[in-house]
Amino acid sequence: MLAWYAKRGGIAVGVALWLIGAASAEPAPCAVAVSDAPAASRPTDVAGWIARMHRASLSRNYSGTFMVLSSNGAMASSRIWHACEGSQQIERVEALSGTPRIVFRHEGEVRTFLPQARIVRSEMRDARGLFPRVPDAEGVSPDKHYAVKAAGRERVAGLDADVVVFIPRDAWRFGYRIWAEQGSGLALQLQTLDAEGRVLEQAAFSELAMESPAGLQAMLRMMGDMEGYRKAAVPLERTTADAEGWRMRATVAGFVPQGCYKKARAVQAEVPRTVLQCIYSDGLATLSVFLEPYGAGRHPEGARSVSMGATQVVAQKVGQDTWATVVGEVPLETLRRFIGALERAR
Repeated sequence: MLAWYAKRGGIAVGVALWLIGAASAEPAPCAVAVSDAPAASRPTDVAGWIARMHRASLSRNYSGTFMVLSSNGAMASSRIWHACEGSQQIERVEALSGTPRIVFRHEGEVRTFLPQARIVRSEMRDARGLFPRVPDAEGVSPDKHYAVKAAGRERVAGLDADVVVFIPRDAWRFGYRIWAEQGSGLALQLQTLDAEGRVLEQAAFSELAMESPAGLQAMLRMMGDMEGYRKAAVPLERTTADAEGWRMRATVAGFVPQGCYKKARAVQAEVPRTVLQCIYSDGLATLSVFLEPYGAGRHPEGARSVSMGATQVVAQKVGQDTWATVVGEVPLETLRRFIGALERAR
């Protein structure tokens, strides 16, 4: 199971792409042009900066090349297009490294084209945005768990940016240094920092245009062109941990449940098995708890952990019949706290 998570293209991008493209509860109308915001109107708190970056990601047309570099040497790049028209928006993300794939998102549908397999996977999700991520975080108080500090201004991808640093108030989360485009607030670059201030992962636009060469209607046509592909629907059922017979004895301060989902994961030469995913967020950092039936041929007896730059993974057997995997851009001890608190509710 750890290998499966390590190979997933979306894991490495984490919070960076969540900030760039995560959806807010109410989609912002598409802006005609980017206007310069006076310094006095810029946020002074963490929640304000997050909200500003969310709005910018949803209310602008833009396209560019996005690169992620982890401290372990892993690198990934993608080409991103975002177009909006009124309250509608669409995104197209093409992987430039790793397994070829093109992902479209529109009105809650995620449609992934896999050219080598000639398969299109269609999945309905609550959140709209670039790459897999949590739904818009509810009930969180990021200012209780992070302090914010202005760190000057710099240029990224040819654009002027405000540099802000989010400093964790405890050891349960990482810190972040973010470059936000001065006029719109769009996140141009992000570094994930450990407790000593070392960069665990850097994600940034290497080039960016505040426009999209393909409009919303043109990208809708691309998304709908599945000639030569086999469509595979991925059922996703919203549920709760309690309804599935699970609970947490305790959670880490600040991390609030954001929803649980169940889906069948097909495995070659095996009967498909159900995987439960429960998501937690503190408003910046997010983590997922995955639960699936334990199989002696698929899983080891002992606990396993993997570090991939900012992304950490902890997995172990829980009880007699369940394999748990916790993934997130948080310190390993945070994941161990979550997995150790899992217990059967019935």
